[in-house]
Amino acid sequence: MNESKAITKSNVTSESKAWLYVILAGFLEVVWASGFKYEEVPSLVVLIAILLSFDLIIRATKVIPVGTVYAVFAGIGTIGTVIVEVIFENDSVSPLRIALILLLLVCIIGLKLTNKDGEV
Repeated sequence: MNESKAITKSNVTSESKAWLYVILAGFLEVVWASGFKYEEVPSLVVLIAILLSFDLIIRATKVIPVGTVYAVFAGIGTIGTVIVEVIFENDSVSPLRIALILLLLVCIIGLKLTNKDGEV
C-alpha cells in the first residue's frame, strides 16, 4: 500500500518536473530564436540554448506525450519571440495580433489541462 502511494507521488513529481522542463525549454527557444536575429546575443549562448532546450524537450517527452510537449514548446517560443520583437523592434501590436496570441495561449493551457492520459 505504501509502495503504491510512493509510486503515485513519484509519477506526479516527474510529470511536474517534465512540465517545468517544457517551460524552461520554451524560454530557451526564445533565446536561441532571437539570437538568430540579434547580433547582441553571442553565438555560444545561442548554441548552448539550442542544446539545452532540445535536451529538456527530450526529457519531457519521456513523461508527457510528444505532440503535447511540442505544441506547448512551440507556443511558448512563438509568444516569447513576438514579445521580444515588440520590445526590441518597437513593432506594432494590433488588436488582431494580441487576440491571436491570447488564442494561442488558451490553446497551450488547454493542452496542459487535457493531458491526463486522454481524459478531458
